[in-house]
Amino acid sequence: MENQPIIETTNTAGNQITKVLYTGRVHITGGRDGAARSSDDRLSVSLSSPGGPGNGTNPEQLFAAGWSACFIGAMKLSAAALHITLPADTAIDAEVDLATGDQGYSLQARLNISLPDLPLEDALKVIQAAHQTCPYSKATRGNINVEINLAI
Repeated sequence: MENQPIIETTNTAGNQITKVLYTGRVHITGGRDGAARSSDDRLSVSLSSPGGPGNGTNPEQLFAAGWSACFIGAMKLSAAALHITLPADTAIDAEVDLATGDQGYSLQARLNISLPDLPLEDALKVIQAAHQTCPYSKATRGNINVEINLAI
């Protein structure tokens, strides 16, 4: 089946893509109460609405997991560039809210970062650099409310 664009999109971020490194392909059926399966069968999950019946995950949890994993990867790269060693137990507790307001449904998020025993100055440098390079941070910047917290 060939896809035909029905809405033309433009690159408003000014980011000229020169090379695609990876494309995640996922087939979704049933929306929030359906299922998701990746083309390589590494992901196969049932979906359910937040707070509703069912045993599946929901898009907000998937987004929180993806962003957190990516952000930790960005912190590793940033730390290496800054000659800072990240703690082995680096972790993020992510919270993604499905919200509603005067413009309808929206998201907001909090990344609660744990960098045990890393000096505050080094932790802030790594987090700030990661937030500038993480693709999820770039995608959400200016689009949703984001709070990044460092557990002290």
